[in-house]
Amino acid sequence: MKIAEIRKIKTSELAKETTKLREEIAELRRRIHMGETTNVRTLRGKRKDLARMLTVLSEQLSKEAA
Repeated sequence: MKIAEIRKIKTSELAKETTKLREEIAELRRRIHMGETTNVRTLRGKRKDLARMLTVLSEQLSKEAA
């Protein structure tokens, strides 16, 4: 997901998306550990998406607080 797309999402929706993405990452880690999946790049992409979302979320929360 691109940063421009993430910035269009509301704060409450962004919080829900980060929770959902964390669950997906945990599931992917489990699958990789168990040997069900060998594609590690999907995990890397989801982690980067999560980092982008958390960055935008913190920006939005700091704007709301000010």
